[in-house]
Amino acid sequence: MHDAPGEPTIRNDDEQDVQDATSVSSATADAAGAAEAAVPRPEARLEKAVRAAEQALIEFEIALETFRVEVENFSRLHHQRLGPMYARLDELDAMIAEARAARTGDPVDVRKAEEARALVQPMPGVEELFHDWLDSEGLSPEAAAMLTDQPVRPPKRVRPSDEARKLYRDLARKAHPDLAQDDNERARREEFITRVNAAYGRGDEPLLRELTEEWAAGPAPEEHRRSESEELYARLEWLSHRKELLTLVAKELEESAIGAMLRMAPDDPDRLLEEIAEQLLAEVSERESRLAQLAR
Repeated sequence: MHDAPGEPTIRNDDEQDVQDATSVSSATADAAGAAEAAVPRPEARLEKAVRAAEQALIEFEIALETFRVEVENFSRLHHQRLGPMYARLDELDAMIAEARAARTGDPVDVRKAEEARALVQPMPGVEELFHDWLDSEGLSPEAAAMLTDQPVRPPKRVRPSDEARKLYRDLARKAHPDLAQDDNERARREEFITRVNAAYGRGDEPLLRELTEEWAAGPAPEEHRRSESEELYARLEWLSHRKELLTLVAKELEESAIGAMLRMAPDDPDRLLEEIAEQLLAEVSERESRLAQLAR
């Protein structure tokens, strides 16, 4: 092969060496670029922790709201079904004390009778406090029927149906205010989740389905922008603080009288009400027998 004058002489094997070197250099650069791309952002790990904390908090709030609704419903049904029985027991205790005082004439028995009667004296506004089973005449017909084992309108269930619970949980996970990235989005979510909570508290399945469709058709949440480390740390701190507050609320619910009763039968709270009602009816019967003996 003849080279042109003034140009370097390159043999075929030299050309291959240059190509190989170029390929190696290119591969090395690609590898270096890939390695650099594989290095996570400094904030990536913190971002992941924030996302995990958000989801954990939402699940905790869902469980807390579910329990709160059950406690409120159980409390309402407890008063609705058992209130007349407690009132009847107090009345019988007063009548027994009065009968004993009339028989003995003992000043101590008279004082106890007066104290027992004072406990069952009507108070101003009692109809408003116990409108479901007390009126100006005393026990309402429905309450009286409960005491005599007569058929009455069955109370609502203690907890919403399984379908209502499922709809509520799905909505809470999607629309929870803690997922908002700015004040406007948080306000929209808070207004929506308030309606969700109200519907769930009533066990309103149709409304929960409507709310599900409304959220799906609503504006999509703004795309999450990358946060600086300071913002992520502040977010974690806020989530931690809120978790502490919710833990206190959960503790109060669990330690309340109604909460403790509900935890005795978490799978069938309605049955627990029936068992307590049976016990109270037995106590009513026992006191009526005692009063009859004193009256003889």
